[in-house]
Amino acid sequence: MKPVPPLSVADLTVAYDRVPAVHHLTGSFAPGSLTAIIGPNGAGKSTLLKAIAGLVPLSEGRIDGANGNIAYLPQLAEIDRSFPITVIDAVSLGLWREVGLFRAITGEHVKRARAALTAVGLGGFEGRQVGALSAGQLQRALFARLMLQDAGLILLDEPFAAVDERTSADLMQLVEGWHREGRTVIAVLHDLERVRESFPETLLMAREPVAWGATANVLTPENLRRARYVSDAWGDAA
Repeated sequence: MKPVPPLSVADLTVAYDRVPAVHHLTGSFAPGSLTAIIGPNGAGKSTLLKAIAGLVPLSEGRIDGANGNIAYLPQLAEIDRSFPITVIDAVSLGLWREVGLFRAITGEHVKRARAALTAVGLGGFEGRQVGALSAGQLQRALFARLMLQDAGLILLDEPFAAVDERTSADLMQLVEGWHREGRTVIAVLHDLERVRESFPETLLMAREPVAWGATANVLTPENLRRARYVSDAWGDAA
């Protein structure tokens, strides 16, 4: 794993059709930090991750420290499960930065992909079609792909949505392991209890920042009420 630089955003605004989804956000994620991003629906949480990953253009401001050493997990709903690809091939896509477009996957690469599948509880699933997996099994396979990317910055968009409790617990253990290894992990979440239990840092946003810092200081009734108020105000303005 490459050294993880600080990740900072300065006066960041991302807009769709001139309507801000993220509005004047400034702050930083310390190297090796574990941060939850929470907020009402439509608060810009997923847009922020996509901006950090370089998937959407910035309207204003800048992002520093997103140097390409990034692994991004989209929401399950965004995954095309109809594409005819086996589990082992889908997981091996995590090696694309290492292998490139034209080099062949070697036996050692396949061995690493199999080890990643075993680590997420999918040993023996290598030959199955991705479309035949349950939501929980697919999420496990996507986490195996993240493991092969070996990135210092990991972005997770609702990683525990639509999966069973056992899968959520197993995947949370992987997240905690990445945190112990010194990787920066940022996850969009809705389960506030999980945030309180497992995420030391939290960004609460409602398009604009509401609170950012230690989770205990962010998840206060006053801040949560303010997030709902700000979100409703944005809705009224739209």
